[in-house]
Amino acid sequence: MTDMNSVEIFSGAGGLALGVSAAGFSHLALVERDRHACATIRANRDKGLNPVVGWPLHEMDVCGFDYGSVGSPVALLAGGPPCQPFSLGGKHKAYNDKRDMFPEAARAVRTLRPKAFVFENVRGLARQSFAKYFSYIVLQLTHPELQSKPDEDWLAHLARLERHHTAGHEKGLAYNVVFRVLNAADYGVPQKRERVFIVGFRADLNIEWNFPRPTHGLDALLRDKWVDGSYWDRHGVSKREQGRIPPKYKERVAVLKRSLSAEPLLSAWRTVRDALAGLPDPESDHCPERFDNHRFNPGARIYPGHTGSAPDEPAKTLKAGDHGVPGGENMIVYPNGRPRYFTVRESARLQTFPDEYTFQGSWGESMRQIGNAVPVKLAEMIATSILRGLQSKGH
Repeated sequence: MTDMNSVEIFSGAGGLALGVSAAGFSHLALVERDRHACATIRANRDKGLNPVVGWPLHEMDVCGFDYGSVGSPVALLAGGPPCQPFSLGGKHKAYNDKRDMFPEAARAVRTLRPKAFVFENVRGLARQSFAKYFSYIVLQLTHPELQSKPDEDWLAHLARLERHHTAGHEKGLAYNVVFRVLNAADYGVPQKRERVFIVGFRADLNIEWNFPRPTHGLDALLRDKWVDGSYWDRHGVSKREQGRIPPKYKERVAVLKRSLSAEPLLSAWRTVRDALAGLPDPESDHCPERFDNHRFNPGARIYPGHTGSAPDEPAKTLKAGDHGVPGGENMIVYPNGRPRYFTVRESARLQTFPDEYTFQGSWGESMRQIGNAVPVKLAEMIATSILRGLQSKGH
């Protein structure tokens, strides 16, 4: 089996890169233009944190990166192209947004000819209003050598790609591409975070692959909380603090109680309380900074559309925001209704970053980096599955 080298574009603060490294790939290059995200990677690299210490970081616009400088065959190309053109919280201009970097992702595939690639983006990319352009993205990645011609608009290029694809041409570089919307909570991340993942394998490798099956589920969490009570026992939560079964779950809990003998096939969804276990209360603890980036940030409030996360559910999606951080999405709301902003360290845990991984910049800037990141645990699971696919054919 050849070396499992990887290249990452649109690296952000390193969530996807950490997962890909943990899966067993070795980064030949990381390309990111944002100076704050690059400062975070450098800070962790400079303090000798593995595997970041070996990452070759290029702080620059990916459009100007010379892929020929990589110098070695690439097994995996990974990245998270900017999501703002497709985000429900953005202006959703798609192909009319200059931040649409999927054509640049296709250039990277065309030039590097990786054995496989994985790209992540917001769920909004797969919604009906973007269906035609999403097909265009997938076909560009399927046939990366069939580039757009000068003065050819994207619809004309799409039509040409469709003709080429349906004709079944076998010559040239081509990829077998699949995509799926995944909820990070279903894979052990303490956050309800739905994102589109696009994965492709080079067609000449003849690799059969599918997305990994979920490992965690809601039913198991409901059983632990409202059937056998093991969740509350584990966290030392009193009967009074537990409250009552939320109305939306009552019917499902009743079904689970009737099937008490049946063992859940999945592990329980992880909650905010699970994720924050062992961290001191930043508001009352005198030395919260014994954990890096764990400083209280005052001023949290609830307002319409921004109601925060309950402690005993997976967190709501942490977001970066189109114009600053939507703070109401990045806070915990205690059972008594009192809100508090998550600290940077707490948010990092919700994205499954290790505690030793630190973030550079203000609270808002750090939260933006975290909100833009791929959860490390989910990235590792997908990259590990891709690695096994490559190993199945001895590549």
